[in-house]
Amino acid sequence: MPHIFEPHFQQSRIGLGCMNLSHAYGTPLSETEALSALRKAFDLGYRHFDTATLYGKGTNERLIGKALSDIREDFFLASKCGMAINEEGKKVIDGRPSTLRQQCEDSLRRLNTDVIDLYYLHRKDPAVDITESVGALADLMREGKIRSIGLSEVSAATLTKAHKEAPISAVQSEYSLWTRNPEIAVKDTCQDLGISLVAFSPLARGFLTASVCSTEHLVAQDIRLNMPRFQGEHLNNNLKLLTKFQTLAESWELSLAQLALAWVLHQGEHILAIPGTRSIEHMQDNFTAGNIALTPEQLSCLNELINQKTVSGPRYNAAQQQEIDTEEFN
Repeated sequence: MPHIFEPHFQQSRIGLGCMNLSHAYGTPLSETEALSALRKAFDLGYRHFDTATLYGKGTNERLIGKALSDIREDFFLASKCGMAINEEGKKVIDGRPSTLRQQCEDSLRRLNTDVIDLYYLHRKDPAVDITESVGALADLMREGKIRSIGLSEVSAATLTKAHKEAPISAVQSEYSLWTRNPEIAVKDTCQDLGISLVAFSPLARGFLTASVCSTEHLVAQDIRLNMPRFQGEHLNNNLKLLTKFQTLAESWELSLAQLALAWVLHQGEHILAIPGTRSIEHMQDNFTAGNIALTPEQLSCLNELINQKTVSGPRYNAAQQQEIDTEEFN
């Protein structure tokens, strides 16, 4: 198990992505519902909670601070800086040292804690050299405000350059059966450098759980409405893969989520997954995936069915693509 996450990961390599409690997916939960969900997640065994400055314009961090601050030493807390919603309601990527420092101070206050275990640069700012941003995070680490540094949605080249400036403990990337970009270079680079790879959206933003077979039920602000894989012919083609995936899960007596998460964890001992959900039932189902062993034959079958060649459509639209630094398949 990657050293940074000890001793909180004796039970599972599955953490909780907290974003959808208050951001990007569906209508935000009420505060009462969100606080209850976070506390229940802890009771179920979750010890890794992931949030960010961006989510809900700080609301997400406040929820975690309110729900879990009395047991702060009993779980691993990750948050992110460098991407936020400004006063006009627009998303802004800003990796300047002064901005990152201010966002860290604000996050500490909202989270009701003295230190954040893992603090990611949420996105690489193209206007700021990565060494400047990482250098600022290294200063925060020396001051005891964060315990370790992470990067999100970066290329292997950026990771390597950043790691020379200061030790990078984790990289967060979208990784699932239907998003294989980390396999181009980042997954192996992380392994070579002793860095943890934290897979976000390991359930393909809900697609691999069969919860998004149509976009008709999605609320107006749901980010999937702007993602090509959920549109038109791309969605129709991907649903054919989902039908076959469902057949495999049923024959192996696993839930769709369990199968998708187990596949991710089988891709390397340095890999963890942070599926997001607001459902207690789904939290429990997801958490058990850490104990599922898949055979080489099962893994081969999954790899052949769903991969970068069989999935239809890019994962981001053109505007979203400009925000990330990850490698793309040719």
